[in-house]
Amino acid sequence: MCGIAGYYLKAPADDRSRLTEMARRLAHRGPDGSGFHEAGRVGLAHTRLAIIDLAGGAQPLYNEDRALVLVANGEVYNYLELRTELESLGHRFATHSDCETLLHAYEAWGEAFLDRVLGMYAFALHDVNRGELLIGRDRLGIKPLYYALTPQGLAFASELKALRPLLGRPEVDALGLARFLQANFTSGPGTLMRGVERLPPGHIGRMGADGVLHLRRYWSPTQTRPAGIDLDEALEVFDTLMDEVITIHLRSDVPFGLFLSGGVDSSLLAALISHKVDQPLRTWSVGFPASGVHNELAAAAAVAERFHTRHTALEVSARDMLDRLPHAIWAADDLSADYANLPVSLLAERAGAELKVVFSGEGGDEVFAGYGRYRMPWIRRVLAGLRHHGSGGFRTRGVFSRVGRDLFQPELARAMSAWRAPFVQGWGETPADWTDLMRRQHVDIVTWLPDDLLVKADRMLMAWGVEGRVPFLDHRVVEFGLALPDGLKVDARSGKRFLKRWGERFLPREHLWSHKKGFTVPVGEWLRGEWLERYGRVVPQTAAVQDWFHPGAVRRLVEVQRRSGRMTGPLWALLNFTLWYRLFVEGDGEAPPRLRDPLDFLAD
Repeated sequence: MCGIAGYYLKAPADDRSRLTEMARRLAHRGPDGSGFHEAGRVGLAHTRLAIIDLAGGAQPLYNEDRALVLVANGEVYNYLELRTELESLGHRFATHSDCETLLHAYEAWGEAFLDRVLGMYAFALHDVNRGELLIGRDRLGIKPLYYALTPQGLAFASELKALRPLLGRPEVDALGLARFLQANFTSGPGTLMRGVERLPPGHIGRMGADGVLHLRRYWSPTQTRPAGIDLDEALEVFDTLMDEVITIHLRSDVPFGLFLSGGVDSSLLAALISHKVDQPLRTWSVGFPASGVHNELAAAAAVAERFHTRHTALEVSARDMLDRLPHAIWAADDLSADYANLPVSLLAERAGAELKVVFSGEGGDEVFAGYGRYRMPWIRRVLAGLRHHGSGGFRTRGVFSRVGRDLFQPELARAMSAWRAPFVQGWGETPADWTDLMRRQHVDIVTWLPDDLLVKADRMLMAWGVEGRVPFLDHRVVEFGLALPDGLKVDARSGKRFLKRWGERFLPREHLWSHKKGFTVPVGEWLRGEWLERYGRVVPQTAAVQDWFHPGAVRRLVEVQRRSGRMTGPLWALLNFTLWYRLFVEGDGEAPPRLRDPLDFLAD
């Protein structure tokens, strides 16, 4: 697990300072060392978090004749099997690194090598003889990769902040901002920074001397076909699949732990991992016992006791979390207003003091249909679909849907009409033989999952030098879950039915089948009283609001919140954007203090 950055320029680089500065901005992702490759117009940088082959796995990595050079971020879980096959073909390995298999696999099978790889990864590979640069990202987008096509050439990096040395001061993209405001995250290829795009999940890009980046999708969830399978057969198949998935995900040369929420997904991971390790599993949970929101600590403690984990429960106040906000926004840099970023950041900081690898349950709800929105009554879906053509009536309401357009400056107001496009595209690209439930799952798997949940899982952990592993997003598990008949996934009262039935061999029925509560953060407790009054004085005066909104309309939102509490979502999104703007547009993208009141930070 690491950070990568680099470029393919139209003319040879005149100095190495930009490359080293890109790496410096990724040092939190790789505190164990850095490495560089420069050859004419190509520059590659790597910052290392040593997980496998601690002594010999430093990057860049080279093949036998040094005609191929690689920097990679992530884990190739089936590297032992790939290595055995490649050695039988005559390839000689210089290290025991899992990522070295990518080099030799490309040499053996060309671009088709990714069809054989099981893992989470983003990489850049310089094919010296062909004068080409290949960049790639794993199937589900677990690992990030951003790029920009500039007048000087192609620049890429694991995080947006590492592109700053080549891009200069960024400009806000109005469409990216509109999508963030309405969905709480930006989706689609574009980002909040004008001219910077995500390499989409399941894609590779190739650039040669023509200076054109050619993108190709090598995997898509739409390759899945609905399966005519009954419960007994599905349980048997899933037994075998999950045993293999957990086995290869446990490959590590350093200790690992688990973020344990007490929900179905993390509880099942606790069961599966505990059965495969000799020592008690290290687990953490976090809760807000003094607040009015659901507290998960008791459920997590019960699971920890059942599987004899070495457990830490963190009890925090709402104010403890609020003061983490500026640092969390810096860590994410691909702006997400997900409330859970804050407790996950705290968990990562505490876990990072002890170990480098943590498992979590991301993906279970999307893959096995756990969310209530997947069970929306058909009449509501039909009516929403009529109002928003091509959406299937899914993900049609935005955070600012009930806020007047007088809030936005003209450029942003115009962009608001296109915020749904990624969700509409996700719905429309699904096969004709898919059910509506499969389409809803697909929309989330290609938008919400990589652009929100996995931003949180990667960035909040990597800010503290911790690798996150997400077994439910092994692509074979995703294909299995999508393909299940609807009746095995949901009924009118509950979702994730198959996973709960399968989990009954590990956990009590009452734990698995209790009403889904979700992970909640007491944001409403922040946006009231004296702190809300300070918000109304500070936020409208910021450059972000002055440039993109009408300050008077922001003050009116504050007043509505004071009277009724109905503007928590919009005011939270605005606060996140103003902090991001202060850090990355007004500022140079450097890290703020670990703890700082966000309004004090804006007022400085």
